[in-house]
Amino acid sequence: MEIDSKVEEIKEDMIKSIQEIIKIRSVSDEEKPGKPFGEGVSKALDKALEIAGKLGFKTTNLDGYVGYAEYGKGKDYVGVLGHLDVVPEGKGWKYPPYGAEIHDGKMYGRGTMDDKGPIITTLYSLKVIKDLKLPISKRVRIIFGTNEENGCSEIQYYNDREKQPVLGFTPDGNYPIIYGEKGITTFNLVKELNKKSHGDIVIKYVEGGERANVVPNYCEAGLKANDRASVINSIEQISNKNKFDVKVESKDDLIIIGVKGLAAHGSTPELGKNAVMQMFKLLGELKIEKCDSMSVIDFFNRYVGFETDGKFFGTALEDKESGKLTFNVGAVHMSEDKVSFALNLRYPVTLKYDDMMNPFKKRIKELDFKIEDMVHQKPLFFPENHPLIKKLKKVYEEQTGEKAELLAIGGGTYAKDMDNIVAFGPIFPGEPETIHNANEYIKIDDIIKNAKIYAHAIYELAK
Repeated sequence: MEIDSKVEEIKEDMIKSIQEIIKIRSVSDEEKPGKPFGEGVSKALDKALEIAGKLGFKTTNLDGYVGYAEYGKGKDYVGVLGHLDVVPEGKGWKYPPYGAEIHDGKMYGRGTMDDKGPIITTLYSLKVIKDLKLPISKRVRIIFGTNEENGCSEIQYYNDREKQPVLGFTPDGNYPIIYGEKGITTFNLVKELNKKSHGDIVIKYVEGGERANVVPNYCEAGLKANDRASVINSIEQISNKNKFDVKVESKDDLIIIGVKGLAAHGSTPELGKNAVMQMFKLLGELKIEKCDSMSVIDFFNRYVGFETDGKFFGTALEDKESGKLTFNVGAVHMSEDKVSFALNLRYPVTLKYDDMMNPFKKRIKELDFKIEDMVHQKPLFFPENHPLIKKLKKVYEEQTGEKAELLAIGGGTYAKDMDNIVAFGPIFPGEPETIHNANEYIKIDDIIKNAKIYAHAIYELAK
């Protein structure tokens, strides 16, 4: 086919351009005039627009927040949204993280897969359409985001100033097509502790986890006890009975309990082993006199326990498109005066925020908990018969020869930040996900395969 042949012609230039931009360390940094996300991110945006200009596209830089390359005419436009910022490289690299070196058919470097490589690939896919002078009725914009890894504030800046695309995709997910993304809430559940812990065992603190969207792999508690030996013995018996990985020791005037769990992403809490849940189960079985902190622990053990779908809490929602609600307790901070839980609840794509929060609020009235710092992302969902889904499905099946199974996920992609966008590639089914890891890479063959798919997709959406 004409498009595929043209991709083969330009593939060397495309690979070189990807290497150029991978070599820029575009980790968000201190704001500077005209560079809201720092020097490195600004350099990457300048380079992307420079490449786009050399390819013959009209380019726009919106005050350093976001840029785009545009081709074609028409009132409406098709948007392709990707990002140039990356997470820090970390340690453990076999090859330089900003070297863009090619070894055994793979290009290594931070951003090769997430998301510099794929968004530059779509730029060359649009060049194919331009060079072939294929007839399109809509403009096409390749939009270069700069803050996806730290909150996507640049897209709000774009949305406040620009019209939304009528159709489009982000090459920042998985194939075949992610047509549904659960609604995501992150918030703190807070309560003042007025009736203090007292008696033979006193809870001084409980600390576990770091973020709401990660299953905590460690939780620690400090107890004061009149009979330390007896309490330590009880802790060890409870731990052995429940098969918990616990370390207990005396330190100064406290008994320190450390519980180890297994971390997992907040969208799949069932894959982890929550150290906070284990700690509360353990504390609930100790003979601690009634107080506000024990009321919280009892409440937690009754209505959360080890469940990750909100069943005991009364929020067990489910649909056929995306499955069960997920309920993750990401962190706890309990002192003698106050307790705060960091929660991450993700609800099914066809349901509403109130379907989850009404029963949730009813449950927490029992202990007069307060909800603070609520952050809510609505679900993303496109029916199977939506024109965007039908067109991308057609392209994927024609280009790969495989059935385009639609995916609904608990995580969130860049698609949620702009209207009429879904995640479409670049990771093929069965391929390992190396994003955010040391030795992130993309196969050279997959760059070329993606370029062909994306060129066909852009043409299908814009023709």
